[in-house]
Amino acid sequence: MLIRKIEKFLRRTGMPATKFGRLAARDPRFVLDLRNGRTPRTRTEKRVEHFMNIYDTNSAGEPANVR
Repeated sequence: MLIRKIEKFLRRTGMPATKFGRLAARDPRFVLDLRNGRTPRTRTEKRVEHFMNIYDTNSAGEPANVR
């Protein structure tokens, strides 16, 4: 379930839910809405998962622009 992955991500990174929503889904209320039962579209879910994967990769000590 996406909200569980997001909650773990937020705890691990210390990122506020509103900042995560803005960066990952372009919606600062995204996490709050998920907590209240919102079901995201498949495209949005993929974008959010991609954001978390890229964030984890970039925060592993590599510069963001390494190719």
